[in-house]
Amino acid sequence: MLMPVDSRFKALSLLLLLLLPSLLLAQSPTVNQQNFNKSDGFELSTFDDSLAITWDSPEGKAYLELQFIPRQGNNAAAPLIREIGIDGIAALEGVDPNYLFWVGERDLELRDGWEIFFDRVPTRPYSVEKGYLIPDSVTVSSKGGRATIEIDGLNSTNFSGSLAFILYHDSPFVHMEARVATNRSATAFLYHVGLAKPNTSRHRIEWIDSMGESHSDAILEGTADVYQTRYRSMALSSNNGSLAISPFPHQYLYPLDFADNFGYNWAGDEYLDMIDGFAWGVRQPPIGDRRFVPWVNAQPGSLQKLGVLLFVSKNSGLENLEVVKRYTRNDSFKPLDGYKTLSSHYHHEHSLDFIEQQEDQRTNGIPVGLEDPDFIQFFKRMGVDMVHMAEFHNSRTPGMDTRERLSQIKIMHEEFQRLSTDDFLLMPGEEPNVHLGSHWLSLFPKPVNWVLNRNNDQPFEQEIDGLGTVYHVGNSDDVLRLFEKENGLAWTAHPRVKGSTGFPDNYNQTDFFKSDIFLGGAWKAMPADYSRDMLGWRVLDLEDDMANWGNHKYILGEVDIFKIYEDYELFGTMNINYLKLDTIPKYEDGWQTVLDALSSGSFFVSTGEVLIPKFSVAGKESGETISQGSGNNFVTLNANLEWTYPLSYMEIVSGDGSNIYREHIDLSDTREFSERSLEHSLDLSNRKWVRIEVWDIARNGAFTQPVWIE
Repeated sequence: MLMPVDSRFKALSLLLLLLLPSLLLAQSPTVNQQNFNKSDGFELSTFDDSLAITWDSPEGKAYLELQFIPRQGNNAAAPLIREIGIDGIAALEGVDPNYLFWVGERDLELRDGWEIFFDRVPTRPYSVEKGYLIPDSVTVSSKGGRATIEIDGLNSTNFSGSLAFILYHDSPFVHMEARVATNRSATAFLYHVGLAKPNTSRHRIEWIDSMGESHSDAILEGTADVYQTRYRSMALSSNNGSLAISPFPHQYLYPLDFADNFGYNWAGDEYLDMIDGFAWGVRQPPIGDRRFVPWVNAQPGSLQKLGVLLFVSKNSGLENLEVVKRYTRNDSFKPLDGYKTLSSHYHHEHSLDFIEQQEDQRTNGIPVGLEDPDFIQFFKRMGVDMVHMAEFHNSRTPGMDTRERLSQIKIMHEEFQRLSTDDFLLMPGEEPNVHLGSHWLSLFPKPVNWVLNRNNDQPFEQEIDGLGTVYHVGNSDDVLRLFEKENGLAWTAHPRVKGSTGFPDNYNQTDFFKSDIFLGGAWKAMPADYSRDMLGWRVLDLEDDMANWGNHKYILGEVDIFKIYEDYELFGTMNINYLKLDTIPKYEDGWQTVLDALSSGSFFVSTGEVLIPKFSVAGKESGETISQGSGNNFVTLNANLEWTYPLSYMEIVSGDGSNIYREHIDLSDTREFSERSLEHSLDLSNRKWVRIEVWDIARNGAFTQPVWIE
């Protein structure tokens, strides 16, 4: 029997209403090219359901083709990346990016709110959610040697925003970046990225393991595994080429106490039961080292930029990974003429290990296994010339009696002398947590015997047979007296966070802070926040505040981790100090020149990828003073820069004793692996100091110490 016309019309209307979401999803997103300029050298082609863009890469003309074919009925959405390759030949086809968000709670009541390390996020309830991309609109823009494709419509339960692909002329990688924000309060989070590949026939997964051995395996069915790799990178190879995924080398590793290789890559099927089929990618360890695990800040409304780099090549994955390694200089630090590298603040506790192993092995000699410790070889391989340790970092040390304390120090001094060579210096140091209010680092220019307590009947200084002069310090006045007498340097460890929350601010009027023996503070990328285009703002802000306080104080880089072994992921946690020194001091001669370089501000700090070999203002280098007696406030800033990844910007920071001024210098015209001499005119009217910092597209950077102005 025929249905009445009115009824058929109503049924058809209902069917159209039910199908409307699918019909809308099936429409291709609009592509806005208003800010795309062909003269920038990129070739853009748009089609009904896709777009393709080419750029210059070291191997030829690289291209990326994206397609926008959503789920229709029972048919899954097509992979976003239809092809990626070189010179018209696809290295890989059908690759679908996936972002997974681990969403937890930040304890804002503990310590100092968002400036926190002592948090244990994974001990509280958290969720894992997937970001789904339903393209709404696409914007393609270009500027100079860079082009950006931004796709709106990336959403998870708590985050929303866009997915962007940034291309750089002369670079072999695509910078893929989720740009998302949350309105959720007190959020700490992590992100994992996976590249799903439905068809993996005749493909191979390739990586370098944590001991430096290369691997190339056929793709087999099996649940995804975590891989402990070097260089935090992994590649998938086809017969025509490969695609490697690599995170930003320093920013991606949120701060932890230990630098174990927690497995920053993964590959296999059904990752976390959230990504269909085979995929490979990068990950952050949710439970970290099971101590303090702070994750990453996501303040409400802040735009988090979650980047990875996709290296495309005609060559195999292992050959592609050799290219990836170049950007971190093989996870090492480049030698510079006129400089020596210094790394500071390690709680490896070699001295205590030595004592314990001597007891266990019942020997008075060098224990078996400690003849040539891993950590020494690790530093040498990385190009570190000098290391400042922080031994005896435990609760017993401050109250230890004189005899036991001196026996430990004796082992430290003897061992550090044994492990130092003509091309490597291991310097004694400690991180006391008594007498000053904060945690602080000690560095003397030679071995010094000192005890961290002083009983009422003990003298400050005494002579002990076989040891010479021994000092007892029981308060801040004793600390100042000791360091003045022995020409030592002290500074605040991890300022304004951890056990130094509120410091050095809370003692900036004291005699020891104002004295020449107090250097200032130490820089580390902590806390983590991916809405920033830089690292370590906590301590750079302190540098500026100290300069405005009127004190000539400086900031050196610190690493602040426990233990170092051959398979550790050390580089991602590190920074380096480039000191103006011609030679590495010999242990037996002392290392006064190291303290002189630090106390005079004759150094710069770097993550390793960006270097500032030369910096001066009006002919004066960092730590030196400009005299403006002539009344001429206009001066010239000169800087020589070197870098691996393309640069992002330079910032000129200055202060007048109350306010801080920032001048942003856009460096988006730079290309990878280059150098530049900059000359910039400055008006330093009423200024008291000036410094610079430089950052690249992967959030790696370098900064100088201030030039002072009188």
